[in-house]
Amino acid sequence: MGKEYERIEPRLWEFIENQKVFFVASAPLAGDGHVNLSPKGRQGTLRILDDRTVAYLDFGGSHAETIAHLRENGRITLMWCAFEGPPSIVRIHGRGEPVFRDDPRFAELVAGFGEADGPALRAIIVVTAELISDTCGFAVPFMDYRGERELHADYFGRKSDEEFREYTGKKPYNIASLDGLPAVPLPLPPR
Repeated sequence: MGKEYERIEPRLWEFIENQKVFFVASAPLAGDGHVNLSPKGRQGTLRILDDRTVAYLDFGGSHAETIAHLRENGRITLMWCAFEGPPSIVRIHGRGEPVFRDDPRFAELVAGFGEADGPALRAIIVVTAELISDTCGFAVPFMDYRGERELHADYFGRKSDEEFREYTGKKPYNIASLDGLPAVPLPLPPR
């Protein structure tokens, strides 16, 4: 049976920190807009800042749907599910904000991620929980974790920051979402 929480209680905190992957959902306000669902999971790229706030590193790629939706309306849901151990699903429904490279808060936030900071970092997404819930997860399959994929870090690690900035500017769904909402503000500031 599901339960709702006002805060990330210690049991939920521990569960979240032990998961290897989480999912991020966002959507535009327009009823005919595209709902976005993205997997996240590079080790160390999610931090629980306090019992109502989480943050994760947003690395560049071919799309920036979550950033566009957050800039428009701030709505976001994060979900973790157990692929091993007791069945459980935890969701944080809340308000998110992208903290970009030129934001005065960026340096202090990114420092807290230590070694997880890496090439192609374009923003830190900070989420303030409005509703936290857990459910049983009985239908979630067992899956084995084999290791981290290094492809993204390797690919962007071969690019200078200037080359990454150029890459970002050339990808149409970094500039605007699938629905035409402004996404990553360009030019991307240097690090």
